[in-house]
Amino acid sequence: MSQTSTSDTPKDLIGVGFGPSNLALAIALEELAQTHGHALDALFIDKQSDYRWHGETLASQSELQISFLKDLVSLRNPTSPYSFVNYLHQKQRLADFINLGTFYPCRLEYNDYLRWAAEHFATQAQYGEQVLRIEPELHAGRVEHLRVVSQDAQGREKVRRARSVVVGTGGTPKVPEIFRGFKDDPRVFHHSQYLSSVANLPCAQGKPMRIAVIGSGQSAAEAFIDLNDSYPSVKVDMILRAASLKPADDSPFVNEIFAPDYTDLVFNQPAAERSKLIDQFHNTNYSVVDLNLLERIYGILYRQKVAHQFRHNVLCRRQIEAVSASAEGIELTIADLATGGQQTHRYDAVILATGYARSSHRELLAPLAGYLKDYSVDRNYRLLTGPDLHASVYLQGFCESSHGLSDTLLSVLPARAAEIGEALFQDIARQHGRPAPAMLRDSA
Repeated sequence: MSQTSTSDTPKDLIGVGFGPSNLALAIALEELAQTHGHALDALFIDKQSDYRWHGETLASQSELQISFLKDLVSLRNPTSPYSFVNYLHQKQRLADFINLGTFYPCRLEYNDYLRWAAEHFATQAQYGEQVLRIEPELHAGRVEHLRVVSQDAQGREKVRRARSVVVGTGGTPKVPEIFRGFKDDPRVFHHSQYLSSVANLPCAQGKPMRIAVIGSGQSAAEAFIDLNDSYPSVKVDMILRAASLKPADDSPFVNEIFAPDYTDLVFNQPAAERSKLIDQFHNTNYSVVDLNLLERIYGILYRQKVAHQFRHNVLCRRQIEAVSASAEGIELTIADLATGGQQTHRYDAVILATGYARSSHRELLAPLAGYLKDYSVDRNYRLLTGPDLHASVYLQGFCESSHGLSDTLLSVLPARAAEIGEALFQDIARQHGRPAPAMLRDSA
């Protein structure tokens, strides 16, 4: 495979991925440049052909689960021109949004907000390239620069040099082992591919189908609602191991764990205590559903009973024991965890709303593994390294075990972007031999 170098001059920073995390960082770096008197030479590489945030899951009924005030900037700088309020003003919808009387925009609108913000950084973004790996560049036994190797849509590899890298590639769809043999079957797909996959199913032409949705979280519930509302010919079975669908706890006192200050509390605990804190609030984010959505699903099932027309089911305490495929459909052997009994059901399609893994950073950084201290990070999200690695690597969205449950969510984006941005200015100054600027916080 041919490999080309786009420039011999190293970038101060290459961001891998240009989702909300690295977009918030781009904004923070622009605003910090005014404070420091100079800008960093930054480039963000994203595998998508244009800016999209969860583009395949943006069903019409899908709403954001946090306040619009937790946008890319407002918690850090409410006067920033990149706020959601200014976006509404620029789009001439501010009064209309106020009239909605909600803090929760739909995800379609939030995606549009992110795209609007990203357009301001078009010269710093490279779309349509997937970063394959990040390699050390050795000089006299020291790694001063990193080589970021990416691949474009034509399969050509490109190499760029960087003084620092920020990895913000997000989650990787988690597919249960029992379904991994069906990756080439268009009837079995992860929720991350929901819109395009459903569009290719017979129900998109109004034909009747029976579809299984596997999972008990927000994505499963949103798929259930969208199939009910958008495809009247579809019958849905939602299948989950839990005893029931559970509501997300978003009460005010619990929501304080998503405040930026709570990150300090978590990080400063011993590892065992961190684990306890994270487990204690697991039901704020995992395998839970927004209460309004739960009530909608329950209402749908109740009206079925009234009308004696049983279109959908929510099958609790169920485990998939076997899967087989034929021309007639996908057969699932399902065990009832309460009784031990088993039944086999045939479906025309299976949607895996089974969550995401956070491990892609380990694959990208594997060539640097010998220089890293088991992918552990400091308070400012910089990977801890041995003495020979002088280039810096930061992680966004891979530090839940050290920084708390908010790490994979939108809530801490502004504060985290500022913390990483300040640390980057210090790193780059040191590498250029300039006095390092004062840090807003200690990185120890």
